[in-house]
Amino acid sequence: MIARTFLLLGAVVGAILSSGMARAQDASPPNDMLLATLWTQGSVEYKGNALTVFALARIRLDEALADKSWTAAPVEQKGDYQALPPAVILDVDETLIDNSRYQVWMLKNNQTFSTKTWNQFCAAQVSTAIPGAVEFTKYADSKGVKVFYITNRGVETEKDTRENMAKLGFPMGGNVNTFLMQNGKPEWGSAKGTRRAVITKDYRVLLNIGDNFGDFDDRYRTGDAERLKAFDSDMAYWGRQWLMIANPTYGSFDTAPYGHDFKKSREEQRKAKWDVLETWAGPTP
Repeated sequence: MIARTFLLLGAVVGAILSSGMARAQDASPPNDMLLATLWTQGSVEYKGNALTVFALARIRLDEALADKSWTAAPVEQKGDYQALPPAVILDVDETLIDNSRYQVWMLKNNQTFSTKTWNQFCAAQVSTAIPGAVEFTKYADSKGVKVFYITNRGVETEKDTRENMAKLGFPMGGNVNTFLMQNGKPEWGSAKGTRRAVITKDYRVLLNIGDNFGDFDDRYRTGDAERLKAFDSDMAYWGRQWLMIANPTYGSFDTAPYGHDFKKSREEQRKAKWDVLETWAGPTP
């Protein structure tokens, strides 16, 4: 009888422990990207924000077409550019196409970005169009404005990127190569100024649209104080020649607190982010 009782108790304890272990395994690990990814993938607020930016882009495009002195490439646009044919420059990821499925895969599998898995994601061609993006690029194309894509997707993903975007309805450029991929040429690194300079040789750039400071200014990979100083010096362009799509999931804002040093551990990166935050002192006792 006593032996049977111990056996039953052992079975009950085992079942409880197994249940607890299962619940622990099922629990989602904490991740800094959760709310940002939830917002960009599913919220009507995000969709409304994107539609607002692209609606403004149409207005600014028409203004720029009427003003021959207008350029969205103040550093790269040289010489007598006023008579050049018009163009717009757009980033791709999180500006025109939504890659939140890759973010969710990282969340669910407790993974971080790697070139290998990112290229595999690009090859799957499952990115979707951000609300208003296809319509705006088609509108620009219908006005005789050449639509250029400057993306930091690696050149090895160009075929997959083109096919994905063609299926979504983005203008492909006709007989002009409008896709300027990272490392497409030796001097085409992550900073985009060298690629903008290629376009401004033959086109007057009317608008630049992106989701990261680096889509507009090559001084993006500095510390927070330097980034703010550069941003302030560009103030005249925001909302006119330069338009920003909201992207809270990743970007140079996320890496600036730890000096863009990707060798730092997750714990070191997170601590650096906590350390730059400003807080309320709390209620008075």
